[in-house]
Amino acid sequence: IGGINREGWLNKDCHPRIKGLLQQAFNRYVTDEVVPYIWHKCQGNHGIITVGASLGAYHAVNQLLRRPDLFAGTIAMSGAYDIRDYYESYGYHDENIYFNNVAEYLPHLWDDHHLPMLQHKRDIHILTGQGAYEKPEASAWLGGTLHSKGVPANVDFWGHDMRHDWPTWRAMMPHIVGAYL
Repeated sequence: IGGINREGWLNKDCHPRIKGLLQQAFNRYVTDEVVPYIWHKCQGNHGIITVGASLGAYHAVNQLLRRPDLFAGTIAMSGAYDIRDYYESYGYHDENIYFNNVAEYLPHLWDDHHLPMLQHKRDIHILTGQGAYEKPEASAWLGGTLHSKGVPANVDFWGHDMRHDWPTWRAMMPHIVGAYL
């Protein structure tokens, strides 16, 4: 599905309050329209795995963590899971931002609703290259934080020749689908 990155998080002219509201609207669109559409087309409630690369990996992980009742897992390639760079310079912060910044809310996720569902997931795959423009430390952080909460996650570090670009993600996708799914 298309995203809202240009209108929201990546838009330097957009106030963080609006960015957070746009993200919440996107979340509702996914859960209220996209998921039911997929279930209708697949003739049943089949496990949906979120997939994304770069900022799309953030969205894929965020959707799974927020709604583990709807999603079976995720394939997150070359993601960064701390979105502070997209709002911090404004000095603004609210609940919409907090509950959409994986790096903020995940360390505090200890509830009896979301966490047990996440602990039973078997298809959480976090992949990253180590080449130009990649942030392997972000994937290491996500995997480590999930593991500390008893959430199984496969973290796969690719070579230093794998840069933050489409050829890397095109190589990762068939590998992860063939190896784990």
